Amino acid sequence: MDEAYGGRLPYREQVILALERRGFSGPGAKERAIREELGLAPVRYYQLLNALLDDPRALAHDPVTVNRLRRVRDARRGER
Repeated sequence: MDEAYGGRLPYREQVILALERRGFSGPGAKERAIREELGLAPVRYYQLLNALLDDPRALAHDPVTVNRLRRVRDARRGER
């Protein structure tokens, strides 16, 4: 990956993981937060999140969240 960050996870990716740790109250709340707080379309957000789950820096930064999301992703892939 990009060594310009000295092996640390870039700020935007840290914010994405922080958003994934939060609980959302109702339908559309997470998508609204993605648009308002990150300025991203939900589709783009989920593309970035999926790539982030394979980044070793993300695992080092927040292993609990990354491992949980990897399990969810793997379960969904298994259903296909």
